Amino acid sequence: MHSAMATVTYRDASRIYPGSTKPAVDSLNLEIGDGEFLVLVGPSGCGKSTSLRMLAGLEDVDTGAIYIDERDVTNLPPKSRDIAMVFQNYALYPHMTVYENMAFALKLRKTPKHEIDTAVKNAAKLLQLEEYLNRKPKALSGGQRQRVAMGRAIVRKPQAFLMDEPLSNLDAKLRVQTRSQIATLQAQLGTTTVYVTHDQVEAMTMGHRVAVLLDGVLQQVDTPRTLYDTPKNVFVAGFIGSPAMNIKTVPLTEVGANFAGMILPLDRTQVAQAQSNGGNGQVTVGFRPEDTDLVSETEGGMPILVDLVEELGSDAYVYGHASISGADERFVVRTDGRRTPRMADTVFVKPRVGHHHAFHAVTGDRI
Repeated sequence: MHSAMATVTYRDASRIYPGSTKPAVDSLNLEIGDGEFLVLVGPSGCGKSTSLRMLAGLEDVDTGAIYIDERDVTNLPPKSRDIAMVFQNYALYPHMTVYENMAFALKLRKTPKHEIDTAVKNAAKLLQLEEYLNRKPKALSGGQRQRVAMGRAIVRKPQAFLMDEPLSNLDAKLRVQTRSQIATLQAQLGTTTVYVTHDQVEAMTMGHRVAVLLDGVLQQVDTPRTLYDTPKNVFVAGFIGSPAMNIKTVPLTEVGANFAGMILPLDRTQVAQAQSNGGNGQVTVGFRPEDTDLVSETEGGMPILVDLVEELGSDAYVYGHASISGADERFVVRTDGRRTPRMADTVFVKPRVGHHHAFHAVTGDRI
């Protein structure tokens, strides 16, 4: 049941809303591969939904262009773009059965009845909706309705699926379950998919690649692993990963970053880069909660006063603070769930060598 294959290309595409000076989407350059599942992620107002709507033809492209399969669609109306949208508020027709809802677009196209029937039944099978085909939407759960909305998109065999936060109306458990269903489905169909979410965990578990946006500007687009291991700047470092990376701006010495007397080593090139462009004797350093060890006082860790311990069974997260350059700075450390400190204890924390990330104190770029 493979659809027509397609690449999607944004070439310097910008959207500037009337009356605004700052673009909502600022010169977006992005190539989405044939059959790829690409996730657009970022905080609210970052331009991810606008980018998707530009691709759908629901939002103007003020400068630049968008191509679907090398064809310039920048000025084409939505119906000529051969894409299918799945929104969070999947408006199904309440008076129609599941079957009729899924068949509707094909009927409008005057597709022969037997072709419609095959397409709807195939989609229903993929989505485990076979027993619901004669029911009305109100008799279905939220998760089932969402699958009907997916079915409606699938039967059209579009060149690309565009999904805008399709799971945000579902409860947490169902969201996790539906997330894996969508990923499996996309792999079976091989249809190019652009998926918008504000949830970075969703982005990381679903995307072949993830594009991180901030203030309309693409920050980085990479595989989930690369985003996690080598974030290009401080924003991506702090946005990807849960609980978030510990990121602090601290004094720079000849050999590294000075965390209240604990030195995190940096190589000569990093030190030189940190000093350039008005680095001002400082450097921004980050380390993830799981890249730290609790050590004894003599092993040269950083003393942290424990504020809260979050027990997760096999492991635990220790939240605490330390005084750095006269200010209280908060830290999160992952530790063994069987040997956890208590509130108000002082623990000594040591980031693992080679697992910390360094960024320029002013530009925020990785060094």
